[in-house]
Amino acid sequence: MKSNTARKSSFSLPAAEHAQVLRLRRLLKASSNTEVIRRSLKLLEESVSREELRRQFREASASVRSSTLEAVRELDSLSGDGLEDA
Repeated sequence: MKSNTARKSSFSLPAAEHAQVLRLRRLLKASSNTEVIRRSLKLLEESVSREELRRQFREASASVRSSTLEAVRELDSLSGDGLEDA
């Protein structure tokens, strides 16, 4: 087989998982079982990407948390300035 030839795969599923694919196919009005699998894989990949982004935000937040709290403490005394004039 040539290395640049498109590859196809077939998968065997246990009865319960095959039934799940068939249920999803009906619910999604998908044209084929393959479409169900493709859509499922796309959603899974998006979910993993979102979780990775959340992890990166958590790390970034943790790395600046102490300096942010310090800045808030410094600015807290200024929060009421000028309000008595209103």
